[in-house]
Amino acid sequence: MRLIFLATMAAFMVGQAAAKDVLSGASLYADVGRYASFGLHRFGSPGDRATADWIAGELSAAGFAIKFQPVVLGRQYVVERATAEAAGTAVEATPFWWPPEDKASFHLSAPLARDGDVAGKILWVDLPFDRGAYLGPAHRAAIAEAAAKKPAAILLMIGNPADDRFAYNVTQEDAPWPVPVMVVGAKSRATFERALASGAPVTFDVAGHYERDVSGRNVIAEIGHGPTIVVSTPMTGWYSCVCERGPGIANFLALARTVAAEKWPAHFVFIATAGHEIGHGGMELFLKDGAPAPRETLAWIHFGSSNACYAFAEGARTDRPEEERYLVLSQSAVALTDEAFTAVAAKRLVTEKQAVGELRDVHAAGYANFLGMAGRHRTFHTPEDDLGATGPELLEPVARAFVDAVRKIVERGDAAFR
Repeated sequence: MRLIFLATMAAFMVGQAAAKDVLSGASLYADVGRYASFGLHRFGSPGDRATADWIAGELSAAGFAIKFQPVVLGRQYVVERATAEAAGTAVEATPFWWPPEDKASFHLSAPLARDGDVAGKILWVDLPFDRGAYLGPAHRAAIAEAAAKKPAAILLMIGNPADDRFAYNVTQEDAPWPVPVMVVGAKSRATFERALASGAPVTFDVAGHYERDVSGRNVIAEIGHGPTIVVSTPMTGWYSCVCERGPGIANFLALARTVAAEKWPAHFVFIATAGHEIGHGGMELFLKDGAPAPRETLAWIHFGSSNACYAFAEGARTDRPEEERYLVLSQSAVALTDEAFTAVAAKRLVTEKQAVGELRDVHAAGYANFLGMAGRHRTFHTPEDDLGATGPELLEPVARAFVDAVRKIVERGDAAFR
């Protein structure tokens, strides 16, 4: 038995050299670029479908057994065109999820107002920057209070470092707003201040539609035998979400290629989930149907948002990683994380009661040993999130740290969490 184990570990170590190139910054950045090439990554979109096909193809080529898990969500809103125009200047706008059913498409011109009698007018509302990603009670209350004044529509600016159109993650259970709520970037504030001062009308032009029982797919890939380790990452988001999702997906693929090339002696389940931005539908489904039971799972590794994005200072990109980046981990993973992530600047969020992002669902489902990374960056949840937000030198240390941590889990087994 000992000879078999030594032979297995020898093969495990010999294969390491073959996999090292997939952890280079250039290789990781190429994967982020491929993800970016698919454009909009909203659930049910062509970009969502292309991403799932690509990830499945990459994992299959690495030697994994692949299956698609259908994810059907009750509704999705599809934007074809949305603008806000004032005094001859038109800017891109985004309907705030979920729009009224009878205003999926609409055209409206009305005066802009901030206070007073706003009935029949367009009411301008600002939501402050709160560093959150999810629509919460305070946001709902602010919109409900504004809608109760009977405006024809609401012009909404949501604070964020990019001054762009920001989107909050929502759920399938959230009710549609009683009036249209249109999000514009604060960078266009002067246009609407002039309209407010002059009394010029603001015009919304929106073409969109609701779809029901919208189909997407999780990608599930398995390889190997031994203790079970689950590795997850979301695929979808509001816009192109290049640095929000791209680094995590690149890390996910790099770890998968390393596992397969080095023939690590463990049973790996890689799961790329769909529907993150409108209710975590893919992760919710996987946890109910398909995930290994918590008692059978040695560890859960999660690649969340904004793993490797540049920080900005005074509006200019720096060569440093974003400070708002967190290692989210179980208490049992503290020592392992301190050992493996010495080269990665990230705040530790040791959670015993609640995790963040999709790790909330994993933690709530009873998985004892987990480790992930999540954060936000300057263009998070906005249309400006592009390839310029990350780079090879940021991606490589994160990928290598995760590979090191998971290698130690494979080598040490339960002892990695003591």
